Amino acid sequence: MFSRLPPVTKALLIANGVVFVFQLLLGHALDMFQLWPIGLDKLYSDAMPFMPWQLVSYGFMHDPANFFHLLFNMLALVMFGSPLEYTWGNRRFATYYFTCVIGAGLCQLAVGWWQLSHGGVAGPTLGASGGIFGLLLAYGMLFPNQRVMLLFPPIPMRARTLVIGYGLVELFLGVSGRQPGVAHFAHLGGMLFGYLLIRYWRGQPPFGKRKPPRPRIVR
Repeated sequence: MFSRLPPVTKALLIANGVVFVFQLLLGHALDMFQLWPIGLDKLYSDAMPFMPWQLVSYGFMHDPANFFHLLFNMLALVMFGSPLEYTWGNRRFATYYFTCVIGAGLCQLAVGWWQLSHGGVAGPTLGASGGIFGLLLAYGMLFPNQRVMLLFPPIPMRARTLVIGYGLVELFLGVSGRQPGVAHFAHLGGMLFGYLLIRYWRGQPPFGKRKPPRPRIVR
């Protein structure tokens, strides 16, 4: 099965697995690659400063104490990423995935800055979930009537219903704060940036219609 996966999906699986092993071996030595809130290092001496490359690197890291976080993300990557890569091709799929990862990171940075500026608490973010939620959104848009099966509970439903349900749950949990320690707005950010990128590719509002290519003159 692994050998049949498209190349970008396969590479992402390997990269996330290798990084997880290094995290287990090196511990906090890799903390600098997590996504740190802007300004947190000025409040706490043990906090790392924000660096731009963390907007990508955090998406390859997972909590070493929570293997299931990595497991479920990688299962979702295979389930939703593979058909998208076969549909879009390698380059467009990679562009979409990393746009979602970066977009999720930007949203999390904004939320972290708001929390710190209002006397709240913010911490580093890690995990591929922002990209995974973007893939979930794309799958629901491209294959809205495709039947998918949840793991917990094992209920079949249409992909469009799954996307809407997950989006509403993440929004509720993010606003209510009932599940602290989870970057719900990063998940929503991955879905938002994925949605906007798909609409840009389709030439839909708010980006407007693409102009048709000019006819080539044959001499």
